[in-house]
Amino acid sequence: MVPAHGSPLRPAATPVHSMGQQGDPVQVLARDNNIEQALRVLKKKMQREGVFLEMKARRAYEKPSERKTRQRAEAVRRAHKLARKRAQREGLLPQTKRKAPLSRPSAPGAQQAAGGGGGFRTPSE
Repeated sequence: MVPAHGSPLRPAATPVHSMGQQGDPVQVLARDNNIEQALRVLKKKMQREGVFLEMKARRAYEKPSERKTRQRAEAVRRAHKLARKRAQREGLLPQTKRKAPLSRPSAPGAQQAAGGGGGFRTPSE
């Protein structure tokens, strides 16, 4: 006799989330059937969640001694970064300059309509 689904002999299946036990599954909406944009958004979300690092770490076995060494190195890097940020806030180190974001024209030909365009000008202009 096969027990019914959800009986004490056979527990009901638990839903599997794509991101493990951390929270809600990742959801990306494809607007106007733009799959390429949805994939870019999904990859960015997965990168932020650390999925790619987790996959890389699980490719091969990591010995406990190697894991301890790696974790110590990560802790040292975090401590140095925190000390550097603290020194910058206190004025002991110069602030790092952020790169200006690349500006993209909103629509094709928008730059030309605004007077730009980057084309060659004739002497009569």
